[in-house]
Amino acid sequence: MTQPLPKILPVNELKNTASIMKTCKESPVPIVITKNGYGEAVMMSVKLYEEMFAKMQAAALINAGIEEIEKGASPMDGGEFFASMREKYGK
Repeated sequence: MTQPLPKILPVNELKNTASIMKTCKESPVPIVITKNGYGEAVMMSVKLYEEMFAKMQAAALINAGIEEIEKGASPMDGGEFFASMREKYGK
């Protein structure tokens, strides 16, 4: 599955804020703001930001788990994990 490319928008087009906000809200990808042809900033909807942030947090947790296993921690089955949490916290 390929990701669509980000939209490019020159900084001088930021004058029409209502149009920019509509574009941000409707865009499935971030909008790169350019100045003199070079990327300067990125705009995106709150929804897109939250989705990207959640993915980054999940990736960080997965990577932390992989690092623990590489350092010798024993992997635990999901059912075992929840059973140990119920036993530990009484629920």
